Amino acid sequence: MKNTEGGATNSSLGNSERCATIDMKTALIFPGQGAQYVGMAKDFYDTFEECRAVIDEADKVLDFDLKTILFEENELINQTEYTQAAMLVAEICILKGVERLGVNFDTAAGLSLGEYAALVATGAMSFTDAVKVVRQRGIYMENAVPKGKGGMSAIIGLDAATVEGICKETERETGLCVVPANYNCPGQIVISGNIEAVEKAGEKCKEANAKLVAPLKVSGPFHSPLLAPAGDNLGKVLAGVEVKKPQKPYFANVTAEKVTEKGDVKMLLTTQVSSPVKWEQSVRAMLADGVDRFLEIGPGKTLAGFMKRIDRAVPVITINQITDLDKLIEGDEDVGSEKHTIA
Repeated sequence: MKNTEGGATNSSLGNSERCATIDMKTALIFPGQGAQYVGMAKDFYDTFEECRAVIDEADKVLDFDLKTILFEENELINQTEYTQAAMLVAEICILKGVERLGVNFDTAAGLSLGEYAALVATGAMSFTDAVKVVRQRGIYMENAVPKGKGGMSAIIGLDAATVEGICKETERETGLCVVPANYNCPGQIVISGNIEAVEKAGEKCKEANAKLVAPLKVSGPFHSPLLAPAGDNLGKVLAGVEVKKPQKPYFANVTAEKVTEKGDVKMLLTTQVSSPVKWEQSVRAMLADGVDRFLEIGPGKTLAGFMKRIDRAVPVITINQITDLDKLIEGDEDVGSEKHTIA
């Protein structure tokens, strides 16, 4: 695709109507922290006026130099307090590029942080408010537990019941916290809690014939009860934010159920940071609701990778670069990667 300042690409111009009329029940899905990289959304920012406006608007309300973190080599992009806002902005920037094609969707969901992009996409929260909330969310999650005291590990090759049992056994033995934090897909569960308990549970998982126990490079025990103080602080921020009835339903991480009313949103977001992310369950709920195509909007192909393990027959189209817009016209699906998104 050829970039044209302020305009669309040649292929997308001629096919926007065709994209809008594809008769498939479509869900937008947005990845979480862990998929970020320097340069994400840069080609959308450089090409489309609507995409540029998204990042320019966010840059005005954030208390750090967003464009430097997004587009220039730096270490801050991997620090939770900066990562989360940068990821949200990149996802909405890319979404604006997708919207140029006239693509319709029926529902949405996002993994952890990605849930805020789903809220913006469905009209439940304004973009500016979401950016402000996520900025505070990142700070609270970063600082909830002293560095080095908490951790997370991805457990590959064990079923959910086995991992849950090991976590409970480890908690009884140690008196410390370790719980399932992300139900990503069959055979992949992330555990979280006090570092000693996470390490011990990891050893027990190896003894139970886990294929892999991979400690994650994260700054805290996300989606565990240890993050409850962060949720309390986040609830105070959300109290001052306007939430509207979603124009399209979305599926919540905490319950894996469809949300159609605004009254549930703030409670779900408050508890989300200290509750397990039920991603596999959310995807299965969307499939049961009739969704037959997923569009992954944002950096990486993590969610496409999870989908291949949940239901290989369901098409997933990943959009994270300008050239990916052609996939919406051609119907190409992505195999995805195994990278873990956790926050």
